[in-house]
Amino acid sequence: MMEPAVPPRSGRERGPITPEGVLQWLLEGNRRWVGGQLVHPHGTVARRAALAAGQDPMATVFSCIDSRVPPEIVFDCGVGDLFVVRTAAHTNDGLVQGAVEYGVDEALTPLLVVMSHQRCGAVGLAVETLNAGRAAPAHLEDVVEALRPAYEAAKALPGDQVDNTVRAQIRLTVEQLHHDSMLEPLESQGRARVIGAYYSLDSGAVDFHQA
Repeated sequence: MMEPAVPPRSGRERGPITPEGVLQWLLEGNRRWVGGQLVHPHGTVARRAALAAGQDPMATVFSCIDSRVPPEIVFDCGVGDLFVVRTAAHTNDGLVQGAVEYGVDEALTPLLVVMSHQRCGAVGLAVETLNAGRAAPAHLEDVVEALRPAYEAAKALPGDQVDNTVRAQIRLTVEQLHHDSMLEPLESQGRARVIGAYYSLDSGAVDFHQA
């Protein structure tokens, strides 16, 4: 089976491809995942050998650690296609943000996707803990506190509190990255784009938010 087409790249000397081109590429991969038509590109020994001396990934994905949401599978990608940064509910701090900045600025990935998902366990833990007014054990408390702004933004909304908090966390993280001192100039020049995404565990579909 032929591998899926990717936006044209010919190394760093050609300059970055467009964020829109990468977004369409990710959408095509996700449609294959949803439809059960995976091609599993770039998983060969030849691919591994070709990348041994350097890499040229297409996008940076900042997502949750949940085992059901592996970006390379969700977008039907392979070795060397994505920079992936994963924390519980894509919670952020200086070290994590540095990794995100590296993907966009140093590796020239023109698209940064902040992806959360349906029924996030970390968000569920935070909501339960904050609703009860108690502390979480050990460093889970750090995760809960990192999610407190999303919890506060969502707690008065109608509907499912966990899902509302998941979506608020996407919006807040995207907004934070829009104003990152390294990423903001790249966005203003059209060299990079930060976008939010919500993954459905039920359908496998990724809904991109133009935030």
